[in-house]
Amino acid sequence: MSPKQQRGEDTVDRLLTAALQVYASSGQSGFTVNAVTTASGVSLGSLYHHFGSFDGLAAALYTRCMEQLFDEMIAALSRARTARTGVRALVTAYLRFTEQRRDAALFLHGSAYSGYLSAHADRIRAAKAAKLTVIADWLLPRVEAGEIAPLPGPLIEVLVMGPVAEAAHRWLASTYDMDLAQAARILPDRIWRSVQPDQATA
Repeated sequence: MSPKQQRGEDTVDRLLTAALQVYASSGQSGFTVNAVTTASGVSLGSLYHHFGSFDGLAAALYTRCMEQLFDEMIAALSRARTARTGVRALVTAYLRFTEQRRDAALFLHGSAYSGYLSAHADRIRAAKAAKLTVIADWLLPRVEAGEIAPLPGPLIEVLVMGPVAEAAHRWLASTYDMDLAQAARILPDRIWRSVQPDQATA
């Protein structure tokens, strides 16, 4: 990598890091291009050079946070040897990421309906699909072996990720009485039972 390329990567990282800090400290209303350039010390022209627009930067930050979450889930999944431990690993890793990387989790959940996501939907969808494919490739042999209920992949994703994502969302919102430690104790096995084959015993 040339020195110029390295400087470019360093600038991108500085902008994304500053953007996450701004969002965490100021929320959606304070998440502005001026706040990010001030916090990062990077010029507006440089921001546009690397991301095309502020929406482009926000979409890149969303993609980075989403990939970090999935990378942690995939790493946990890769260490599992059974369908049950795999599903439990996905749930536990999601909740652990939410607690330990609260700023990133907050940005993911807070950005769910933001305009910058729809403007860059294809790129975000492709990045997410690549991560989901890794998880699906782990789960599919277990479905075929009868260890997981023979459900369509998207429905397995909803059953596994839906409850844990909602628990994380409520904990991050701080307006609900959500105990994340309690969720981490209860949800893994409850979610596992939702995707067990019908003949399986608890």
